[in-house]
Amino acid sequence: MSYLPKKQPLSPNFNENVQYMKDQLGVDISFDCIHLDLEYAGRRMALFMVDGFVKDDILHYLMKLLADLEPGQLDPDPLVKLMKTYLPYIEISTSDDLNQGIDWVLSGPTVLLVEGVSEILQIDARTYPVRGPEEPDVERVVRGARDGFVETIVFNTALTRRRVRDRSLRMEYMSIGRRSKTDVCISYIEDIADPHIVERIKESLKKIDTDGLPMGEKTVEEFICGRHLNPYPLVRYTERPDTAAVHLFEGHVLVYVDGSPSVLITPTTFWHHLQHAEEYRQKPVVGAYLRFVRFLAVWISIFLLPLWYLFSVQKELLPVNLSFIGPEEIGVVPLFLQFVIIELGMDMLRMATIHTPTSVSTGLGLVSAIVVGQVAIEAGLFVNEVVLYIAVAAIGTFATPTYELSLANRLLRLSLLGLTALLGVPGYIVGFTLAVLFFVSFKSFHIPYLWPFIPFNPKAIRDVILRIPMPLKNRRPIVLHPKDPDR
Repeated sequence: MSYLPKKQPLSPNFNENVQYMKDQLGVDISFDCIHLDLEYAGRRMALFMVDGFVKDDILHYLMKLLADLEPGQLDPDPLVKLMKTYLPYIEISTSDDLNQGIDWVLSGPTVLLVEGVSEILQIDARTYPVRGPEEPDVERVVRGARDGFVETIVFNTALTRRRVRDRSLRMEYMSIGRRSKTDVCISYIEDIADPHIVERIKESLKKIDTDGLPMGEKTVEEFICGRHLNPYPLVRYTERPDTAAVHLFEGHVLVYVDGSPSVLITPTTFWHHLQHAEEYRQKPVVGAYLRFVRFLAVWISIFLLPLWYLFSVQKELLPVNLSFIGPEEIGVVPLFLQFVIIELGMDMLRMATIHTPTSVSTGLGLVSAIVVGQVAIEAGLFVNEVVLYIAVAAIGTFATPTYELSLANRLLRLSLLGLTALLGVPGYIVGFTLAVLFFVSFKSFHIPYLWPFIPFNPKAIRDVILRIPMPLKNRRPIVLHPKDPDR
């Protein structure tokens, strides 16, 4: 059932309009919904606002100006006089719908009703409790900007415009959620972005039909991407304005959600999740080296454990000079169960550190890893090499730039390990093949997930593998079909 109220025109009776607003806002019940009965220029007026959303100094200034008005000064057209003369404020608008006025109040602006005026006035003098921009914890760089997105959508769009002063940069507003009325913004550079991609994302957002977006951008992602059984992210999150600006210049479309410090980048491929701002804050050769190390870490986090397990249980696969690989004694617990237990233990430890105060979380992690691991080895439950390779795979997981990708890779690693333990060499080969087919099978807003490897594009592969110097990076990704392919 739709919760969207029908249009409620203003009544000629001023008292009825005020009472309707009071009833719908629950002024007599909710302590933070404020109604002020006023009289200026011989006319009755009513102000509606939410405590905590209003800039008091601005309203005090406007009320002082109205208090200086004499009876008759608003005649013959009070609406025009207020809008153009006596309310000198930038963000002011009108509406003939009381329900829209209620939505305005709940969003933060102040609504003014004036006796004898057939429209309500919105004074957008709102302010939100917000923290200052600071560097995101998960996207830190050694050198570079230290500002990051916050939970207020207007601040986030301003941080983006500071870096993208293109006159064709568009910030299109939408309201999603029948009850929450969450502010959502679609951002793109009109002269670059493919209009079909922009329209496709808009249509996906318009189809969202839910009460609200309590989890912000994550709820939006699940609605617009679908494929709920797919653990791999089809959009990229970023809390860095410079990263958002880079993707705008490439032709991507961004989605901002009020209340969330992360911005959605659409569409994305698998390789977008392996890029990091640090690579572009260093010399090209150093950046290429960092990218190579990061790719190596990601592949290790996925394939090392299943491969080592395979060699451990089938030593005949190893050449003579690598015969040292694998434990001499497996221990009390079977090798496969050791992997599973330690993997689950690491996830438990990760969740415990998240739920532990910061001042003690580091100590908790060290004590748990050292004490529990050492005791388990000495008791014969685990093998030293198992702990070693699990630790190497964990380092590769933490080296993955995108948190969502690292979690998905962990599930892939466990699946590949299970197939290898069940079927041996055929299981490892089948698991690897199924993983490749899985990646090939899905797309992000009709963009192949493994592009430019599948379909193959040699020039684009160069940009994926290497950190190309910016003067030589003069073409935008053709898979995005940009209007202007040249940088």
